[in-house]
Amino acid sequence: MRVSYEWLKDMVDVPEDPKDLVKEYIHTGTEVEAVEKVGADLEHVVTGKVLTKVPHPDSDHMWLTTVDVGMKNVDKDGKPEPLQIVCGAQNFNAGDHIVVAMIGAHLPGDVKIKKSKLRGVESYGMNCSERELGLGSDHSGIMILPEDAPVGVDFTDYYGISDTVVDCEITPNRPDCLSMEGMAVETSAILDEDTHITEPQIKSEIATRAEDLVDVTIADSALCQRYVARVVKNVKIGPSPEWLARRVEAAGSRTINNVVDVTNYVMYLTGQPLHAFDLNKLGVRDGKRHIVIRAAKDGEKVTTLDHTDRDLTSDMIVITDDGKTPVALAGVMGGLNSEIDENTTDVLLESACFDKGHISRTSRNLDLMSEASIRFERQVDAAACSRIADIAAALFEECCGAEVCTGKVDNYPAPVEPAHIHLRTQRVCALSGADIEPDFMAQRLRRLGCAVTPAEDGFDVVAPTNRPDLTREVDLIEEILRLWGEDEVEATLPAARNHAGGLTVDQQRIRKIGATLRALGLSETQTYNFADARDLERLHMSEKGRGIPVQIINPLVADQSQMRRSMLPGLLRSVEYNISHGEKNIALYEIGRVFFGHEHKSQPDEPRFVCGVMSGAWDDDQWNRKYPKLNFFDAKGVVQELLKALRITKVRYKVADQEEYGWLQPGCAAEIYAHGGELIGWVGNIHPEVLQNFEVEQDVVAFELSVEALLRLAKRELPYQEVPTLPGVSVDLAIVVDEDVTAETVEQRIQSAGGKLLADVRLFDVFRDKQRVGEGKKSLAFSLTYRAADHTLTSDEVEKAHDRLVKKVMRAVNGEVRS
Repeated sequence: MRVSYEWLKDMVDVPEDPKDLVKEYIHTGTEVEAVEKVGADLEHVVTGKVLTKVPHPDSDHMWLTTVDVGMKNVDKDGKPEPLQIVCGAQNFNAGDHIVVAMIGAHLPGDVKIKKSKLRGVESYGMNCSERELGLGSDHSGIMILPEDAPVGVDFTDYYGISDTVVDCEITPNRPDCLSMEGMAVETSAILDEDTHITEPQIKSEIATRAEDLVDVTIADSALCQRYVARVVKNVKIGPSPEWLARRVEAAGSRTINNVVDVTNYVMYLTGQPLHAFDLNKLGVRDGKRHIVIRAAKDGEKVTTLDHTDRDLTSDMIVITDDGKTPVALAGVMGGLNSEIDENTTDVLLESACFDKGHISRTSRNLDLMSEASIRFERQVDAAACSRIADIAAALFEECCGAEVCTGKVDNYPAPVEPAHIHLRTQRVCALSGADIEPDFMAQRLRRLGCAVTPAEDGFDVVAPTNRPDLTREVDLIEEILRLWGEDEVEATLPAARNHAGGLTVDQQRIRKIGATLRALGLSETQTYNFADARDLERLHMSEKGRGIPVQIINPLVADQSQMRRSMLPGLLRSVEYNISHGEKNIALYEIGRVFFGHEHKSQPDEPRFVCGVMSGAWDDDQWNRKYPKLNFFDAKGVVQELLKALRITKVRYKVADQEEYGWLQPGCAAEIYAHGGELIGWVGNIHPEVLQNFEVEQDVVAFELSVEALLRLAKRELPYQEVPTLPGVSVDLAIVVDEDVTAETVEQRIQSAGGKLLADVRLFDVFRDKQRVGEGKKSLAFSLTYRAADHTLTSDEVEKAHDRLVKKVMRAVNGEVRS
């Protein structure tokens, strides 16, 4: 739910700084995903004044202008310096006040303003039209401001389009908060402030009665709890008033016209989705339009407003013209045959409450999720349908010049009854563990819209009908406690005996990861969560998929100004430190978190990884033994043993793309995939340029695995396989293939072609020789073991099975048997 701060201010007194309210929302259980400055897209867009306007020396329709933008552009002495701008508009003169997009501006439509040359003359900005600013469709000329418009101020501040939008994550049990009025009530209860919500009122109604024009029938009250229809006539379709368009856009919708914007505005204001039908497109019988709400028929079709033919099922709800032709898919999308167009004059307004289960299934089955369907799925307030229809009619009267017909048609077969709940004050304190004053309980419940009257041991409470989550005493206690402050509850130890503690399964597996790596010869280390802003650049690692940096407000040192987005830089610094202090053989690992920030989220993602680095050898050379340098296959072996310890099977290794893995050495890098194609990590040699950037003077191999993936894929047990009691037959097979064919591919083809008799495949040699194998070729030698489960294989059986395997594999990999 996008909450416009400027809109909210009109309904309840809020703190001056939106961040203060965001803290209160989070504190009381409403998560905030992002805080967005609306109007920030028009950064570097300012007011200006045209000083001169002369013809372009090399164009018959362009003008060379100088524009004063005040202190927004200054010379080396700090004095205002006009901008030279080439402009093609014809509707302005010297002395006009205009809107200027300076270099660095980013306009709607992904238009970026930069220094340019037009017909050989340099231009340092753009004089803007309404359409270029996203304020309308007028592109006939640039936007001319009043003569008293100030010069050199941000356009968003001057024009009043600067707003802060708080994007709240509303839980499914709080449909009331999917509206500005609902968020105002919630804010009122949090801050203990009065609301001052004013709703539009109908000024006058014409003599024509709605009930003489429209009749509404609900075929099944289980599908539709209430349906209210109002009629407005002589609607004039056109652009929306500026205030309406601004609020609709702040809520997240694109302004279309006054009719569409009114229905969207009312939905965002009240949480009740509306739909508008062209009254004259509905059939007439007995002088009336007959609206029938019924279940769709299997195989029935409707063409929705997006020009898509929809096949309906009996689980869907349709609005029909006299029970026959569907004119809307209830709660999801209107029909094309009743849409509002430029010729519309008379409108039927729908304010209804449909069954939330049917709407949820319909929107998902047809892949038609919308702002309206989301609200119907959470349950709208049937008791408010009539009031909200009046609000919409009043706005049609105000914004569309419409005439409102007298009265409405209100079919309400199953009136909703508010929940009556008895609240015991002692029970509140006992269940919450806090000494909460009764006056606080009553006051905050009233702020939430409850009717509260004193009773013998507490209060009798009537919950508002827009709060379907308030049905029991414990629901009220939860509301009181979250508003009082859960962090204010004094911590106590549970009064329980003989409760043995223990590690969770995930905790046990994380410990197993560490124990396995230590058993393999690696030492655990812990590096800083802080990082240098240039770490990813030094690492040649793309920021793609790693979010935006989380900046530290007051870093202790300049090279620790961000939260890390990779653990590898810290581990490479540990390698450099060890080498510079005389330790040449290094094998380290770390299990930790990285931090991926998001522009419109208050909290970063914090995935966990296990990352390891290895350099030098496993040990120092001895008089009787030389240790080889650690290489790619040592790191891969560590990964394989770790996955084996966690009983993660069917793991594949794929050559890593050089573009995506710039920190790894080409030809010595691999992606690690689990069964099913899930990427869980990588392994490879660190690129020499990266080592140089981190001042590491010897080769390093490294690996990284997602801890969440390891925890999810790990198994406690493996299926038992009996120890073979019958002998197997080993056959060696050398295959010559193209250089780009991987051993893994060949092995997979062998496994696939081998059938039940093939018990094992193992690569034991790779051979390259231009004369004996061929240029661009290599020979892969495999040891194959054949074994039957119920008898000893004969040589004839093995020969036949092997011949079939060879033929299939040769065709699959375009290879040949090396003799």
